[in-house]
Amino acid sequence: MPTYSSRERFEKLFNNEMEWEEARSFLIELYEKGETPGEIATAASIMRSHSIKLPISKELQDKAIDVVGTGGDKSGSFNISTTVSLLLASLGSVVAKHGSRSITSKSGAADVLDVLGINLDLTPEQQVKMLEETGWCFIFAMNHHPVMKHLMPIRKSIEYRTIFNILGPLTNPAGAKKYLLGVFSPDYILRMAQALKELDVTRAYVVSSDDGMDEISLATTTQFAYVANNVISEGVIDPQEWGFKLAPKEAILGGDAIDNANITRAIFNNEATDAQRDVIILNAGFALFADGRARDMQEAFEIVRSGLESGLAKVHLDKIVEVSGKLS
Repeated sequence: MPTYSSRERFEKLFNNEMEWEEARSFLIELYEKGETPGEIATAASIMRSHSIKLPISKELQDKAIDVVGTGGDKSGSFNISTTVSLLLASLGSVVAKHGSRSITSKSGAADVLDVLGINLDLTPEQQVKMLEETGWCFIFAMNHHPVMKHLMPIRKSIEYRTIFNILGPLTNPAGAKKYLLGVFSPDYILRMAQALKELDVTRAYVVSSDDGMDEISLATTTQFAYVANNVISEGVIDPQEWGFKLAPKEAILGGDAIDNANITRAIFNNEATDAQRDVIILNAGFALFADGRARDMQEAFEIVRSGLESGLAKVHLDKIVEVSGKLS
């Protein structure tokens, strides 16, 4: 029986050249031994090559940041990454938000954006237009990764997670060069950071909190790896060191898409609870710094707070809703 390199096996998998059992065994084997950074980067690179990409200019691509998580943390929080992505766009960032509907929670990114009134049924060309006009677009994963059609049944036949649970955030069809990326386990922080480095991402925070969130937690410390200038550094984020008051996870619980959309609007209307507002400021500050738009973290938090308190975020969300409707 011939032996294949990791790249060759991933090529066969994505090209639908593997029998069901061979593909299933390959995914299980990867899970049981633990995916290496090289394997993650290779799989992401091949999956990207099969995706329907946005016809985006290099200038815009180099500016683009994604705020995204692997999911799977079962935290029950409201849509933090999605809210942060909308807030960042109001502050002048170029945000190419890659996401899908709910898989592991009551409300995925697409679900809450739908309720907020944002039209998600846009072509890749319209998504680029949206990005140019508003600094924000949503890239609906199911419309951009047709290769997953033959892989999804195999994935669903496996009772635990597969490599596909961590590939989603790495396969942004806009080719975003910057990230705030949350992972479900601290065990994967460094692996994902190394994979991002191999994929030529310029700046990124990869985070996983010590209470099991794929976000920066307001309840405890969060482990991180930071990628910049081709170098990876590691550390711990303690909200209290940045002047935030700790709050239990229960304080940021969400519900269905309607509940979570109401929380996002309350934050933008300055009507949210302290914990709901602070967890967004905390995550958005690190995202803004990863985007290279603040000299230090203190300035990043000040910019984010100002964007919320001034009503800028609310006005910009209304603009995103309006432009998305006109583009359809």
